[in-house]
Amino acid sequence: MAATYFVQECPTCGRNLQIRVEYMGKRVVCQHCTARFEACDPASASYPPMESSLSLLARADELIESALKMHSRSAG
Repeated sequence: MAATYFVQECPTCGRNLQIRVEYMGKRVVCQHCTARFEACDPASASYPPMESSLSLLARADELIESALKMHSRSAG
């Protein structure tokens, strides 16, 4: 029986990894940088997981964008 894989980017080194479907929702280790992260389908609504660095970076981008909007309103 052939294993089924999905592709997920490592949140630390950015490399695309083929991860077995049965590992979805579990902690996995990147074979390139040895970072540990939760395997989840990037197409799902729960991506990225709340504790991942991708989630943290997305939140930082939101805060920067919000601050820039506030600054442009007060400057104009």
